[in-house]
Amino acid sequence: QVQLAESGGGLVQAGGSLRLSCTASESSLSTYGIAWFRQATGKAREFVATIRQTSTTHYADSVKARFTISRDRVRNTVYLQMDTLKPEDTAVYYCAAGRPILSSIRDPNMYGVWGQGTQVTVSS
Repeated sequence: QVQLAESGGGLVQAGGSLRLSCTASESSLSTYGIAWFRQATGKAREFVATIRQTSTTHYADSVKARFTISRDRVRNTVYLQMDTLKPEDTAVYYCAAGRPILSSIRDPNMYGVWGQGTQVTVSS
């Protein structure tokens, strides 16, 4: 089974940028839809963005026009470029792999493989 590892989190000031990476243990990453979720302290895990097997992308309204998800098939890596960060973006960010149908792409239960998470902290 594919394994995922996130990297790229850290501390940044509001208005700054970070790029998260989600690297797979095998080349089958492109056969999965890959999503980013985040979980702030005391809150439920929420959908951020996804790139499907067809490379179509979808975003949560809260990050649209600020975040960009992309895939590098050669490096078996999916990126989340985060610009114009806000304090409310502070959370642990997780990448996940699955093959959900379009109507279920925002449901974390539709993803069977998860990374360990990476902390993103945005200071005001």
